[in-house]
Amino acid sequence: MSKTLLSSLQCGSHRAMEEIYQVYWEDIFDAALKKTGDEALAQDITQEIFISLWENHKTINLSGSLGAYLHGAVKYKVINYFRSGSIKEQHQTALTALMDEQHIAAADDKLILKELHLEVDAAIALLPEKMQLVFSMSRKQEKSIKEIAAELDVSVQTVKNQISAALKLLKKSLSYILLIAVLIGLT
Repeated sequence: MSKTLLSSLQCGSHRAMEEIYQVYWEDIFDAALKKTGDEALAQDITQEIFISLWENHKTINLSGSLGAYLHGAVKYKVINYFRSGSIKEQHQTALTALMDEQHIAAADDKLILKELHLEVDAAIALLPEKMQLVFSMSRKQEKSIKEIAAELDVSVQTVKNQISAALKLLKKSLSYILLIAVLIGLT
């Protein structure tokens, strides 16, 4: 059947082309869809194959079946599509958009984190002067309790009490910051 249809097509018969289209369209479309996973792309590839068949009908030298020829055409059209720059451009565009979104989110997180640090610093500034100093030495300068006690010439217990009291006061005044940090995923 396909050899006679192709012979009729080679003679320029529009009817033969319509018959070939009717017989093979669904099968070729299914093959293209399986290879691409994209219905619109599969339709385009199928359309291109039949247009190419019509445009080149006089020069096609068929050694096997028309179905095998058309399936081979699907294979090569799909390969050419994926080799083409359009698919690379689509992936590059998607990657760029994703990177931009992550960059914006990171910038937002940094801004929020900076504001939270300012809030913490402001709360520390409200502590009594001696408590501020002990807390700062402990948390910002990362000194041990013994080092702080020796440097300030106070007992270790006094330093522990100052740090404990500072943490209690900060916890009360900054409890909302912990909620914000949890909500934006900083903890």
